[in-house]
Amino acid sequence: MVLGLALNVVQVTIDYFTARESMEQEIRALIEISHSPASQIAYNIDIRLAEELLEGLLRHPATIDARIIDNNGQTMAAASQSSPESRYRWISDLLFGDSRVFSEDLMVPQLSELSLGNLTVTIDTYHYGLLFLQRAGYTLVSGLLKSLVLTGALLAIFYFVLTRPMLNVIGALSRVRAQSPEKVRLPVPANHREDEIGQMVGVINQHLETMESSLAQLREAESAIKNYSSQLEQEVDDRTREISKKNEALQRGNQALVKAKEDAVRRARSRANFLASMSHEIRTPLNGVLGMLSLTLEGDLDPTQRNRLEIALNAGQSLLGLLNDILDISKVEAGKLSLENIPFSVRNLIEECATLHAQQARRKNIDVVTDIECDLPESFIGDPTRIRQILNNLLSNAIKFTDEGNVRIRATHFDGKLRIDVIDTGIGMSREGLRRIFSPFSQADSDTTRLYGGTGLGLTLCRQLVERMQGQILVDSEERRGTHFTVNLPLPVYDRDRTGISPSDIPEAVRVSGVDLAISHEHPHRLPIESQLRAWSIPVRDADRKGGGILMVAADNEDDSGRDFAARWQGTGVIVVDRNGTSVASGNQQILSMPLRRDQLFRTLCAAAASGPAAGRDAPHAEEGEAITGSLNLLLVEDNQVNQIVASSMLRKLGHRVTLAENGKRALAALKSGEFDIVLMDCQMPVMDGYEATRRIRENPAWRNLPVIAVTANVMQGDRDDCLQAGMNDYITKPYNRAELKAIIDRWAPPESQEG
Repeated sequence: MVLGLALNVVQVTIDYFTARESMEQEIRALIEISHSPASQIAYNIDIRLAEELLEGLLRHPATIDARIIDNNGQTMAAASQSSPESRYRWISDLLFGDSRVFSEDLMVPQLSELSLGNLTVTIDTYHYGLLFLQRAGYTLVSGLLKSLVLTGALLAIFYFVLTRPMLNVIGALSRVRAQSPEKVRLPVPANHREDEIGQMVGVINQHLETMESSLAQLREAESAIKNYSSQLEQEVDDRTREISKKNEALQRGNQALVKAKEDAVRRARSRANFLASMSHEIRTPLNGVLGMLSLTLEGDLDPTQRNRLEIALNAGQSLLGLLNDILDISKVEAGKLSLENIPFSVRNLIEECATLHAQQARRKNIDVVTDIECDLPESFIGDPTRIRQILNNLLSNAIKFTDEGNVRIRATHFDGKLRIDVIDTGIGMSREGLRRIFSPFSQADSDTTRLYGGTGLGLTLCRQLVERMQGQILVDSEERRGTHFTVNLPLPVYDRDRTGISPSDIPEAVRVSGVDLAISHEHPHRLPIESQLRAWSIPVRDADRKGGGILMVAADNEDDSGRDFAARWQGTGVIVVDRNGTSVASGNQQILSMPLRRDQLFRTLCAAAASGPAAGRDAPHAEEGEAITGSLNLLLVEDNQVNQIVASSMLRKLGHRVTLAENGKRALAALKSGEFDIVLMDCQMPVMDGYEATRRIRENPAWRNLPVIAVTANVMQGDRDDCLQAGMNDYITKPYNRAELKAIIDRWAPPESQEG
């Protein structure tokens, strides 16, 4: 029915466009018929004939106005009538418009180029609209009736052909018993055995047969599953009893493991306490041995005696280094190693370590080269003591395993990380050696241990310290090609605005005249020197002429070129680069010892320029240990007589006055009877130990600001924190070391004792 209505709408639409076109053609035909008479009338200006013609046009049911207009735009004749009214007119106006105006120019064949006016006809479209509406109504009504008849016929056919057979099939299905649906077979409707309904019933019957077969198999499976289930229950019961027995055994094993863990923790604590105790007991006599050897070596000795004592001192110091490594590793493993976070200069630390190891390298005729990035930040925040320990271990190893060439230390800062590289040209390591190089008490191979000695603890400690600092240590090596250690530490920069020596600090004479290098390009120290000079904006060139700026010449040139340049030089001054530590300055020459230190390079440039360092200005960022301290009154609290002799001798050689006290009680009595600048306090003493004595000192308002420095052989269990909590200001460990004593005394000396 809907389809019929749709087709009727399409037919009405086509009729609509046909009616519009028919209206257009009919009016055009009417005007064409009237064109020739109207042209003759206009040519002859016959008003009567014009009126007759127009009256004839009005007889057409659609015409409501007709007129002839001359070529001057004046109406020659006109006729009109009113439009018919109807309640359906609005529909006609909506479809065709209310009226249409048609106009045709008038002319006679003899004078085709002369315009005689025009014929204008206005028609009312309602005549054509009414005819269209009548046809459309008839079409829609007849189409609706046809659709209704067709729909009824189709419904009847579908009912008898499809619906009633399907209802019979549904009725048969509804009579199936729920207990055994697979037993049913559907009857095929009559007269439908070969059509789609018959095929559908056949497919359903096939599925019912399949269902019956599947249900039979399912029942058999259920029966088998019941048998298996009973067997499984029996097996589960057996396994449950077995698991219960194993669980009981496992619980007993866990209890044994917990007990073993507790025993291991107790043993670890006992070992830590034992190491702390042994540290104190070993360091106390070792302090006396090393101290007495140092004091003896300062006296007048014949060469044989001096050689033997130096050997004994070196052996004692090696024993002390081994003891320190073992204790540090124990502290890391026990979680007792605490790290400082204080500002320090990485540049100064590297230069100090390189200078310290340079003498050891010179004895093997190899160079220690410092290659520090010129724009490296001046200060970082971290633990300088532990970083120095890492660097000393790496340098010592590199020098020990290098027989020719050089050991290079490179420092750079990138992406918030400090990178330190230690590169040597030594014996290298195999791939197998690289895998176990960081294991305790292990070296690359047994031949290394026999040839070079060592315990294999240094690199283990380095790795543990680097990891505690959240850093990374890497090694790359090849046999007979050297070894490359890389340490990456995430150290924050302390003061980005602080700068070192800048180009403006360099004397004007040096910046203008520049530096002439009489140093070969193969010289290991040339590149760091040249890089630093260029960073200060100092012109650098090869020395190939007489006179000029400052001459920088290598003291170890194999030929006489360096000495010839120095002898003939008439420039600003001469700097001798000494890589062996044997050069002596003469005349206007300045000695620049290698490895390179930036502050020393600055001072030698100033001196060579005959200006010296700027008046009233120290070398930039000098270390605290460079201060000159006057004579102080020191109270040494120490119960061991040998340690008393060693420490008091060192302190007196440093120019200080020393008063001795055997324990904390006598120290308090000494403080009441005299004035002291600094107290050196041992921690483990009879009668009254150093901790209690320090607490008593801090209770007295007169001594509240008196510097108390802890001196102890016990280096375990967070001893520094214990000392600081007791009220002590600082902390050094035994054996006594003259340089450490001087540095810590200079640090805590009263301001009035510091000179320039």
